[in-house]
Amino acid sequence: MSMTIAEMKELKKELGYTYAQISDLSGVPLGTVQKIFNGTTSSPRYETLQALSKIFTERTQPAPETRADYVCEPNSNYLREAQSDYMTKRQGEYTLEDYYKIPEDIRVELIDGVIYDMTAPASVHQLITGYIYSELLFHTKSHGGDCLPMVSPVDVQLDCDDKTMVEPDVIIVCDRDKVIRHCVYGAPDFVIEVLSPSTKKKDAFIKLNKYQNAGVQEYWMIDPKKKRVIVYDFAHDDYPVLYSFDDKVPVQIWEGECLIDFKEVYEHIRFLYERP
Repeated sequence: MSMTIAEMKELKKELGYTYAQISDLSGVPLGTVQKIFNGTTSSPRYETLQALSKIFTERTQPAPETRADYVCEPNSNYLREAQSDYMTKRQGEYTLEDYYKIPEDIRVELIDGVIYDMTAPASVHQLITGYIYSELLFHTKSHGGDCLPMVSPVDVQLDCDDKTMVEPDVIIVCDRDKVIRHCVYGAPDFVIEVLSPSTKKKDAFIKLNKYQNAGVQEYWMIDPKKKRVIVYDFAHDDYPVLYSFDDKVPVQIWEGECLIDFKEVYEHIRFLYERP
């Protein structure tokens, strides 16, 4: 049986879904989702309601398998028991205890007590993150030092509290004491997020502020659609600086000794842009 539109609106608010996320998860076109939830379309097709109901039903029922993972705190060896009750609180009230109850095959982030769903990354997203990570890793291997480039999926307990756990696309951590068994405990030195329609608002506003306040020194947002890179050099109060996919972008935490050539990045992914 399909849910009513009113029931789905209430669950959308409770779960913190965006219209883009609902569209991605259900396969219903974004414009149709917006019209249904803002009341423009009062009598959607039965098949559309079924598709929308399915994503909310699945997120409100217990899952057959859940995370059984260690608490991500320094020197902790406490193993949590698997539980099936999750997503039962109001947004803003969730903690790491709730985060670890969520099934491992469901990718989420926890930010200030709010659970955000993460849709599967697109091919362009994965190709960009993999290419840049390889460049950063090559630099560290060539120049030595303690800095560790890491690529998603990696949990980052950004504020060292129980209300936030993020999963950036690429990070560099230069204090190896922060890298513990199951996560990075504290702010990385450098963060990259590759923007997508479903995460752009979160990455550009919510996580931007979180990263700055937590002590991240440098934050890059890469926008594949607009072919640009937005750099926030928090350590030198120099931001934002805009680059195109024709530029070489310096990694400022390494005093510009490492340059990411976005012409080469673009050549790596050009075939995706040239397809009809």
